[in-house]
Amino acid sequence: MSDYLVRTLATGRPVRALACVTTELVADACRRHGTLPTASAALGRALTGGALLGALLKSQERLALKFEGNGPLRKILVEAESTGVVRGCVGVPEVDLPPRNGKLDVAGALGRAGFLTVTKDLRMKEPYRGTVQLHTSEIAEDLAWYLTESEQIPSALGLGVFVAEDGSIAGAGGFLVQAMPPRDDAAIDLLTERIGQLPPLSDFFRRGQSPEELLALLYGYLPYTTYEKRALAFACSCSRERIERVLISLGKEELADLLAREGRTEVTCEFCRERYPFARADLERLLAEIS
Repeated sequence: MSDYLVRTLATGRPVRALACVTTELVADACRRHGTLPTASAALGRALTGGALLGALLKSQERLALKFEGNGPLRKILVEAESTGVVRGCVGVPEVDLPPRNGKLDVAGALGRAGFLTVTKDLRMKEPYRGTVQLHTSEIAEDLAWYLTESEQIPSALGLGVFVAEDGSIAGAGGFLVQAMPPRDDAAIDLLTERIGQLPPLSDFFRRGQSPEELLALLYGYLPYTTYEKRALAFACSCSRERIERVLISLGKEELADLLAREGRTEVTCEFCRERYPFARADLERLLAEIS
């Protein structure tokens, strides 16, 4: 597995930790969307965060992350499934800001005022939705803030994306640590100290180091058990059949007007940029289905 995630539990302690490498899936997403460096870093962090939160879901569940800010990037959308599949996009892929304190200015691109909305499809009648204000707009801190405030699970996240000089993704990955009840202050203090001693994650994954190595650094002398390793990938749920249903949902009048005005159309998926062309004969067939 080139991209994968590892789930662990501290032995005898109410703490769980996950770590993942996402270099290939982030590179795939950035190529599809033609993102410039700052937008690439923002999208890569959000995709990695989505993969980590998706790993907490049960079978067939999925979630969506929506970051909305007042910066030039405007928004970041990510969908993640329990299977390890993630997809995502940004509002303006061409955003590239001057570095801030020697790092890509993701917070400036997203904007320091806005909201994070997390929607979970838990296979119930209605999806769960939680919204918090952006905390730092650095993505990792915002997701940790959401988990701590909205879901009442004290959490720490670290996300890193290394964008090379040529704009390619040279490394990406991250971690999630959560303190479960009952509270164990000694374990929390140790992990907090270990997190503060970690090297920059973008450099860590650029050097080709693994999630297992990152978890070993996080736990220090605390024993832990690895109980899952899962592959991660960028993949979209779009299909020609789904796009056809979207066109049919426009209704008879609007579809007939489209046929009369254009005679054809092309629909591009927001998440993967796959293009679906529909010739006149295709639109006539869909119109006949409505009739």
